[in-house]
Formats: sequence, structure tokens, C-alpha cells
Amino acid sequence: MDLNQYKGIIPAFYACYDDAGEISEERTHQLSTYLYEKGVKGLYVGGSSGECIYQNLEERKKTLKYVAENVRGKLTLIAHVGAPSTKESIELAKYAEELGYDALSAIPPIYFLLPETAIEKYWTEIMEATDLPFIIYNIPQTTGYHLTTNLLERLLENKKLIGVKNSSMPVMDIERFKAAAHDHFIVFNGPDEQYVAGRIIGADAGIGGTYGAMPELFLQAEKLVAAGEFEKARSIQKVINDIIIALCSLNGSMYSTIKEVYKLRGLNIGSVRGPLEPVIGEDLSKIEAIKNQIDEAIESFVGAEG
Repeated sequence: MDLNQYKGIIPAFYACYDDAGEISEERTHQLSTYLYEKGVKGLYVGGSSGECIYQNLEERKKTLKYVAENVRGKLTLIAHVGAPSTKESIELAKYAEELGYDALSAIPPIYFLLPETAIEKYWTEIMEATDLPFIIYNIPQTTGYHLTTNLLERLLENKKLIGVKNSSMPVMDIERFKAAAHDHFIVFNGPDEQYVAGRIIGADAGIGGTYGAMPELFLQAEKLVAAGEFEKARSIQKVINDIIIALCSLNGSMYSTIKEVYKLRGLNIGSVRGPLEPVIGEDLSKIEAIKNQIDEAIESFVGAEG
């Protein structure tokens, strides 16, 4: 398997709803086309940014289907199939395989604080359910479980495991996972606030929830890191972090703020699903300033190059 298909900027795909709050085929096509035309490497579909925890199985299948119909073969597609039960996760995994996805991914089991043996069994059963490669999603700040190198080493005995999407905050975790794995393994930087640091310490690529709001900046950051221009890369990371702070500064969720930025770009993908809160009231008037902040950064760092 050529892991180069996973190396690059891979936005976490956003849930696309119609005005009634239902999954929209048209808007899903519009967003996937938009990101494809920006030049990203792939899409991570059905994860946190996709509001997976607040959707039922059939809704999640619709998003997987609509994205695949539109950009399969054009972008690397990773399906996040983590669900409340192993049974549901396996059902999503098999469906993603039927749709032609390139790889699967999953968070650990949610809600119950399970022993590591149960988490190992959960991920193993998903891996064994299809022929697709698998990517662990490590996000301890929301799941309560932090992937250990001991478990990673045991799971690596399964050749279907090809990577970790690491969203824990310490960049040291990236280095430790790289050190524990074999050469044919990819670590994705998860926290967007540390993309440059993650790449320098050993991450091979990135998957992130704010990439879609400013793909041009992350693509440029990747270009600079790949060229060894670390000082310039650090400068662009500083501006990215300023924007992320702004995106998280309003009432409501970061996801709803980014969806409002999309609307100002002429891309209406709906709002967020409760209990996530939409941007309302006076905060709506602040969205344009955030969009302008992003546009100015793109002009400053990317504009001269096209």
C-alpha cells in the first residue's frame, strides 16, 4: 500500500444540513466540491466535525454516500465509523467499504470507562470486519481514553492498522507513536493549533476541523514545512492560531461559527444540531470580521503565489 495518498492536508468534513436540519445531499456535494477545488489531499468524513455523535446510523450513511458519490477517486476518503456500539460501528465500516472509501477510522468506545482490553477488542473487531486499512482516532480530551504505546504495539500486529489520528495536545505523543510503530505507518497531527510543531516532530500529515475554514493557510503551512522553511511556517501557524481563537470566541460552538463563515462565502451548509449551539444575536455581526481576518491572512501568506 502506498501511504503517500494519506500525506497532506485532510479536512474533517462538516455535517451539511438543509433548512429543516436534515442531511442535505446537495449541500454535501457543494462542500466536498469546494474542498476538492481548494486542492486538499482528502476528507475525513463522519468524525467530530461531522457531528457524528448527534446523528443516527442512517443519517451517517447518507453523508458517507453523498461524499463518495461526489469525490470518490478524486480525494482520499477516510470514513470515521466510531459509534455507541461495536455492532453499529461494524455496520458503518462495511457500508463505507461498499462505497469505495480508502480507509476506516474510529474513536474508542464512548460513555462507559472501559478497560483497555475492551478498547482493544473494539478496534480489532472493526479492523476484522472489512478489508480496508484502519486508523486509530486518539482524542482523550473528549473520550476519556489516552492511547498507550503498549496497546498500539499490540494492535500493530494486525497489518490493517496503518496509522493514528492523534488529537491529544502534547506533541510528544506524536513522537512516541512514531517511535513505537514500524516504518509503514502514518501519524496524523490532530490539534490544528500545533500543526507545524506536529509535523516537525514527526507527524506525516494532518486531519483537522478548522482546515475547511482556511484550507489555503494549512496548504501553505504544509508547503513551508515540506521545504524546510520552518521560520516562515511558524509565522503562519501564529496567524492560524489567532484565527482559531477568534473562531472559538463566540457563543455557540466553533462548528457553528465556521458554518457561518461558509455562508459568507456563499456556501450554505446549514446550522448545527443540538445540543450544539448556533451563533445567534450580536455574535452574528462578528462573523464578517473573522472571515475578513482569514481573507487577509490568505492574501498575506498565499496571495503573492496565486
